[in-house]
Amino acid sequence: MPDHIRPPIASPAPTRRRRRPRRLVTTACAVTGVAALVAGSLQPLPTHAAPAAEPVLDAALVRSPELSETTRLADRRFVVTGDRAWELGAADGRYPAAGFHTRGEMGGFWTPSMKMLDGMWFGIDGSWIGDGTRTTSGWGYVRTDLPTTQGVAASRTDFVPDGVGGVVVGLSLRSSTARTVTLKVDAHSELMSAYPWGESTPSQKTENLPDTASSTGRSLLFRDRGTNQAGFHDWAAAVGSSLDPTGASTGTNFRGPQSGDVVCPASDSGASQPTSCDDTAYGRGAGGQLRYRVRLTPGATRTVWFAVGGSQNGPTEARQQLAAALHRPAEALAAKVAARRAVQAASRASLPDAPLLQQSFAWSKQMLAASVQQSEDVRLRVTKAGTAYPKPVATLPEMRWIGAGWPDYTWLFGTDGEYTAFAAVASGQFQAIEDHLRALRDVSDAVNDRSGKIVHEVTPNGAVYFGANADAGNTDETAKFPSTVALVYRWTGDKRFLADMYPASVRAMRYIDTRLDADHDGWPEGLGNVERPGMGPEKLDNAVYTVRGYADLAELARARGDRATARWATGKAQTLIAKFERDWWYGKDGARSYADSLQADNAKTFQRHWIGLTPTDAVLPALPAAAGATARPAGPLASSAHANTTLDQHERSCYTGALGLYHTGTGATTDPAGNPGDTCDSVVSAVPSLTDVFTLNSSIAAVSEGNYGRLGLDQQRRYLTGSARAQLDPSLWEMPGAMPEIVPGGDGDANIDKLFTERSMVMQAWGAYGILWPVVHQWLGVSPDLGHGRVAVVPQLPADQQRAALSDVRLGGSRALDVNARHLGNRWTTTVTRHGRIGLTVGAVLPAGTQVVRATLNGKAVRVQSTRTTRGLEVTHKLPEGRGTTQLVIVTR
Repeated sequence: MPDHIRPPIASPAPTRRRRRPRRLVTTACAVTGVAALVAGSLQPLPTHAAPAAEPVLDAALVRSPELSETTRLADRRFVVTGDRAWELGAADGRYPAAGFHTRGEMGGFWTPSMKMLDGMWFGIDGSWIGDGTRTTSGWGYVRTDLPTTQGVAASRTDFVPDGVGGVVVGLSLRSSTARTVTLKVDAHSELMSAYPWGESTPSQKTENLPDTASSTGRSLLFRDRGTNQAGFHDWAAAVGSSLDPTGASTGTNFRGPQSGDVVCPASDSGASQPTSCDDTAYGRGAGGQLRYRVRLTPGATRTVWFAVGGSQNGPTEARQQLAAALHRPAEALAAKVAARRAVQAASRASLPDAPLLQQSFAWSKQMLAASVQQSEDVRLRVTKAGTAYPKPVATLPEMRWIGAGWPDYTWLFGTDGEYTAFAAVASGQFQAIEDHLRALRDVSDAVNDRSGKIVHEVTPNGAVYFGANADAGNTDETAKFPSTVALVYRWTGDKRFLADMYPASVRAMRYIDTRLDADHDGWPEGLGNVERPGMGPEKLDNAVYTVRGYADLAELARARGDRATARWATGKAQTLIAKFERDWWYGKDGARSYADSLQADNAKTFQRHWIGLTPTDAVLPALPAAAGATARPAGPLASSAHANTTLDQHERSCYTGALGLYHTGTGATTDPAGNPGDTCDSVVSAVPSLTDVFTLNSSIAAVSEGNYGRLGLDQQRRYLTGSARAQLDPSLWEMPGAMPEIVPGGDGDANIDKLFTERSMVMQAWGAYGILWPVVHQWLGVSPDLGHGRVAVVPQLPADQQRAALSDVRLGGSRALDVNARHLGNRWTTTVTRHGRIGLTVGAVLPAGTQVVRATLNGKAVRVQSTRTTRGLEVTHKLPEGRGTTQLVIVTR
């Protein structure tokens, strides 16, 4: 990704649409109401609805800080997640067919490996509750304000308890008079595995078997029991409430006010799509309804709880999951919010001069926590990019990972995980990224016979879509594996984790060296993050991450006492560093950038892709002298001269728009589409531009700028602001607080202007990289080396920022830091509090041309060391292991 390697199925890219800005609605109070996704049954009932006079908030339901939206709710998606289930629907409470992998079937209610329901809808006294009037995102839940129906005001809160294979919906009701109402809930099943997809071989057209529906006791039971190419299965979903029903019905429809008559055609049919669908050509679900009598007290709010629980192990376990979901749901919601508040408490940022970035920092941590997924009994099979479906080669008892994006990329990726790892360690979410790396290692070892190759993409039920030994592969994720292990080890100092991951790290780089460098020039062949016509076999991003992979492996080898591997990896890294600029800098025709690829004859090809900034993004650890090269200090791969030249170029309008870095810049091309934008060089490319702005591209641009001390408003800040706005600006967001895969603008329409079946992801984890890492590692300068028991804190504040702080920056071994950086006139103050014993290097990055007059440590004069790095002049003082508060003040002229 972002070029998901998917021959039959392409991720749709959104496009541009300007909307009038609206005021951001935020609250930070104590208790939330509940919401009901609106619905119907076999015979659609009338909908009698009026807007509620005020939101229905149940004081018993815990709330967190919130973001709300009231416009175009039918065009927006919402998602709520837990580690063993999730839900996606429209923000007005309906469930239109959504997603593209199996067209229209990627929304609804899911466990990671299996879809349970298309939707759940509610009615009161013979009328379906109408379209929602407000959607509110909280930390771990979504609330929908609903219109008054038959005199009853309502709201709905959806959340997913962690550790439970089910989704909970609380419907909060309020009446001005004492009355007993008839409450009904419709549920429509679609028991379907996460893979195969609509256009894979086999397809869900043949693999998805019919569901059956029955009512037993207090619940509806949906079941898909039979044999397909995966073998025999017994899948089940149970739907029920905390109340005893007065009646139940089952049948084929039961979709509330959605008739079920509008069906999306199969994606390979060639038929045009309706603007919105209730069901799909792949659908073979069943439906049911439960009815209740509910007593309401005048003016009081009563919340009725509903849930669905699912299992791939039959009805008994599905009912157990339903029971777990309905066990003290208000307490479960409180526990969910408490867990998310704990996420906020770690690495808590205070950026008083950058409030939008501070808010994005908080919501990006929440987004990352919301992306953790887990499956059990994962049967691994190599599907050869969707063309085969062999028997499983192995079964993993458990697989836990950080999902890439919702709803179509919720599974395990190699490439995404490395970028997301930086956000994970910066926010103290160590367990999540360690689990992700173990999952990658376990799957790769099983399907690739411990060759060292790291898989690209694995669905929650074990389909290895791409990345087996026989696949062309993504070379970069194999090279990234040891770098991600090294990153986590630096932040945690976890020697058990290092010992566990080290053998796979060695195998990864040995695989690249022996299997992916046919011409023996050191630059690996293979697929990369961008694949476009005319690219040569050796890609820039693969080359960059290979250099870093060798350097990081050398550091890991030294930590393990493996001298032979350390010497070998150091020599490989130093050899490639010595010739990198010569081999890859394009340096002609005004390009001012690196070549995107090398042809078989080593001719350089330049196509203006975002990967041109990977040399400025990738930071290498310090390397000892080797292969005739002198020792190299830690720092980014690209030379300062070339880095600043290409960063200047990429800030221009042919590469960067209002919200971030284009996928492929504009300029002269032989493609029939022509050049739709500005021209910044005289190179004639063979491919058209693509001005979609992926949040990953902007993340790499932001980090690149920070690596070279370029923190200005027209430098790093433009990329930080673009991603933050896509997440928090009501004129841009789709779901409040969720950073999307692709921001509005560019070559296509914004997500909310596209069909639900043709959208990019509403929430994508990788965007957190471009917010959390710049603030923690660059602005506040936190750089741990826990393997050696030390941490450096050397802040660099942008010129317009006088102060910034982080509280409870988590490190391994239950250690943590508080960091405060201030700049006032000619005084630079860095204050660090160490919680737990650790060595410290404290300092600040000073602007060019400044001179140190004096420095004091806790009020006493000290000597400082000045070192020129790519960030600028780093002025530091080194302290031994200790704890408590240290303040360094540097006075300049």
